[in-house]
This record gives sequence, C-alpha cells and structure tokens, in this order.
Amino acid sequence: MLRVLLFIVAVAILGLGFAFLADTPGTLVATVDGREITVSLMVAAVALVAAVGLVMLTWWIIKVVFTSPQRMQRFFRARRRDRGYQSLSTGIIAAGAGDSVTARKMLKQAGGLLNSTTEPMIQLLDAQASIVEGHHAEAREKFEAMLEDPELRIFGLRGLYMEAKRLGDRDAAKHYAEKAAELAPQLRWAGTAALELKTAAGDWDGALRLLEGQKKAKQLEPEEIKRKRAVLLTALAQENIEKDPSKAKSAAMEAHRLAPEFAPAAIAAAQALIRLNELRRGAHVLEATWRKAPHPEIAIAYVNARPGDSSLDRYKRAQRLEKLKPNNVDSSMIVALMAMEAGEFSDARKAIAAVLRNEPREGAFMLMADIEDAETGDQGKVREWLARAVRAPRDPAWTADGYVAEEWAPVSPISGRLDAFEWKVPVERLGPVVENDLDPMVRGISAPAMAEPEPAEEAEIVDAAEPEPDMEDEASTVIEGEVVEPAVQSTVPEETVPGATPVKEPEETEKTEEAPAEADSEAAEEPEAEETKAAKPAEPVEAAPAEPEKPVEPVAKSEPKQDEDARPPIPDDPGIDPDAQPEEPSRRFRLF
Repeated sequence: MLRVLLFIVAVAILGLGFAFLADTPGTLVATVDGREITVSLMVAAVALVAAVGLVMLTWWIIKVVFTSPQRMQRFFRARRRDRGYQSLSTGIIAAGAGDSVTARKMLKQAGGLLNSTTEPMIQLLDAQASIVEGHHAEAREKFEAMLEDPELRIFGLRGLYMEAKRLGDRDAAKHYAEKAAELAPQLRWAGTAALELKTAAGDWDGALRLLEGQKKAKQLEPEEIKRKRAVLLTALAQENIEKDPSKAKSAAMEAHRLAPEFAPAAIAAAQALIRLNELRRGAHVLEATWRKAPHPEIAIAYVNARPGDSSLDRYKRAQRLEKLKPNNVDSSMIVALMAMEAGEFSDARKAIAAVLRNEPREGAFMLMADIEDAETGDQGKVREWLARAVRAPRDPAWTADGYVAEEWAPVSPISGRLDAFEWKVPVERLGPVVENDLDPMVRGISAPAMAEPEPAEEAEIVDAAEPEPDMEDEASTVIEGEVVEPAVQSTVPEETVPGATPVKEPEETEKTEEAPAEADSEAAEEPEAEETKAAKPAEPVEAAPAEPEKPVEPVAKSEPKQDEDARPPIPDDPGIDPDAQPEEPSRRFRLF
C-alpha cells in the first residue's frame, strides 16, 4: 500500500513539473558546429528525460548480458533446493507416519539435492528413519554425533532422552534431560525430567530453585507451579522436623498457604509448631484444613496434638472435629474410635451406625469388631463383623501408579513422578460386596454369660438336643427348612442304613435278618421321589432282641450319623443363646 502511494506521489510531482514547464514561456538556444538550435523549454525537458531513460536501458542490457551465467546458475540452484526441501518434507512426514520405505527414498533424493553438511534436517530424517526401521543402535549413534553440532545439540539430547526412556534407563534419561535443561531452560520436558532427578535424590532446595527457573520461563501454569512448590516445601519440612523445627515450620507454613486443602502440608506445619510449643496455632492449622478437606490423618494428628491427654480428652477433641464438619464419614470414624478408647461404647456404636448407613467400608466393620470385642467380648459377633470387613469396599489410601503406601510421599516409588500420590480407594476388590445385615446397636453376649455351663445345665442342654425315642413316630426333624424323616431302630449294618429305604414290619421275628436284602431289592425296583420319601413317615423295624438297651441314634438321609453322646453347643456361637429356654418337642435345631 505504501509503495502505491509513493508511486502516485511521484507521478503527481512529474505531472506538475511538466505542467509548469508547459505554462512557462521561454526558449533554449544551443550552438552546435556553427549551427544555432533553438527549442522551447518543454521540448528540452522531454529530450533530457528521454536521454536519461536511454542511458539506463543501455546499462541494463549490458548488465544482463554480462551476468546471465550467474543468473542461470542461481535459477537452477534454487530449483534444485526447492526439490530437495520438498523431498525432505515428504520424508519427514513418511517417517512420522511409520513408512520407512518412503522415508528412505525421500532421504536419498534429499541427500542428492541438498548438502548434508549445511542442511541439519537431513540428519534428523536419517535418525528418524533408523528409529522407524527398528535400528535403535544406529539412531543412538546419530544422536550422539549431533551433540558435536551446536545447532543440533538440543535435538540430539532429546533423541537420547527418548531412547533412554524406551529402554527403561531412568538414570540416563534424567542425565540427558538435565543437560538439556542447562542449555535451554525453556524446554518443559527437560525441566520436568531434571526436577524428577533432583527430587529422587532428595535435593529439595535444588528442586525449588529449578522450579523457580521454570516459573520465570513460564513453562508451567501458575496453579501447577503453586502445587508443585507446596509439595516440595512439604517434603523439605518433613525432612527437617526433627533436626531443624524452625526451618520445617517456615517451609510447612508456606506450603499450607499455597495449598490450604493439602493434608500433608497441614500435618507437617502442625508437628513443627507443636515442637516449638505453639500448640494452639498448630491446632488452628489442622482445623482450617479439616474444614476444607477432612482427612483421617488430620483427625489423628488433632486428637493426639497434646501429649499426655487422657482418652476422655481425646474424645472431646474428636467431638469438636465432628462439630466443625458434621455428617462426614471421617468425622464419625474418629468419634467412634475415640469413644471406644474412652469407654463410651454407646456413642461409638451410634457413630459407626451412621458410617454403615452412608458409606459402609472395611475400616468401619473392623472398628465395629473392636468395639464389640472391647464391650462384650462376644467372639461370635466379632467374627461376623470381621467377615463383613473382608468383603467390604476398601478404605481410601495413598495411591500412586497402582502402589498403595501407608504414608504420603512426595515422589512415586514406581515412576519417580512428583506429586503422584492421591488419596483415593485403591482399584482392588477381593470379592463381591455384601450388604450389612447386622445392627451395630445390638450388643452381643457379654463375657460373664459366655462362661462354661454348670454340669446340671449341660445335662439339660444335652437332653434338649437329643430327640426322645418315643417321639420319633410323632414328629419329624427339621434341618435348615427341610423335613427329614427319623431313622428306625434296627440291627441293620451301619453301611446300609443311610441309603436304605424304610420297609414294612415283617410278620415273623425270624425273618428280621433278611430285612436289609428285601429293602435293597424294593429300593432298586420301585424308586420313589425324594419329596415323597420325606413326606411319608416310615414304619419302624423291630429291634433285635440281642441289644434292646442300646437304641440306635436317629439318622437323616444324606446326613452323617450323630454321636451317641451329644455335645453342648459352643457358648460363643452367635446362633445359640445359652439363656434361652429349651425348645418344645418339635425338635427343631440348627446346624453350623
């Protein structure tokens, strides 16, 4: 646009000049070889301009004639260069797409059209083609050769870094990244890898300096910079809590200001403040983080902040946390734990009941088992709670790259990544989750009631467990909801009793010994359905006169034969109440 304006201005000036000369009267007289030539002023100006144009045209023609060879060379060189760059571009695209054949073909064309010593892109395409072909050793040699060229040094370090990561050599990868970060601090990948190298070595001060350099280079977002700085300061504080509480305090408090919801920073700050006898300030730090993001570790640090407190004092501090964050699972859990330690079992059960209603998980069932054991000692109920804990969802834990740690750490032990640990439920489940069918408010059998029964009581339990011989014809035994017919008293061998079918009473006593054979034959010829057998009462077989004083114990179908002397029920079995009255002659009992 500017050139057009200048051209218009120049034409306007020339037009004004010629108009001025045309309007101005006057003549120009020249004497040439005794001749006097008189022309007007306008004609003289036109002749002068024509002479200047003719001289310029003559000079251009002469210049074109003498410089035409160089012009032809430049034309063909530019055309060759354009073809070479076109081949180079096509080859790089092919290498990126994984087409090694086309990449090598274009590399050969580009090498013939361009000078490899003056064009570094040819070396780049050569290394990329080697990687695509799977010749990684050749690619590493080419990347190492690039380190000698200042223009290609950063690219060579990048290539060696990627190859080291592919081989799993973390030390070599971080070494090349640190070199690249020294040469070009603006490289994000190099800064991140160098930061991981320093954090893996525990050089928190060096890592903070490197992070400050990344902040000046604007490699990371401001929020990401704040988060990583908070993590590094927390790690520095944890390292200095024992040997330098003042340094730990300053680092942890800065981390708490940068990330108020970060639990490890708040805990580190509170621990440093408590060591410096600033208990109240440390408690305020924990309370502030608890309001923003409740965490079990914050609750434990808060209730145990003052050394020497009684269990009742810790219970009151747990209640304060519950007031700060009501209707929260972690609040209910810490209240239940401290109430159990203080002996307030009713409050502990109420708190656990709230957890089991809202978010049943492994820790709640385990704590309920501890409460039951501490209050009643009923081992049956304790086992029931533990059985539900095994199949319940897991509690949240510090997890990084699939690794579950008991404590927070600034760096992942698997990948070495900074700020990799997250508080979440591990992606692991041992079995299907079952719904809880136990009421936490129902107490088990107390320890005194679970004592061994007296001999008289034991005899009563045995009598209640054994069916009377004269009642066998009147009622059937019920086992787990199935009706089972009572067995008969006979002298039939034990191996034939479970599978034999009840037979009719023989007419003669002398044929008693032939009863098993007849029963087997009738069972083979006329099989009956299992439900029909269970419904029909069997007719007893006359007992042999040899041993009338030893009646055979009732035997159920497909059930093992009971011992002659029944044992008393286990006192801590949750399915039997020792204080219950003996059951009626219906002879109902439970199997476990």
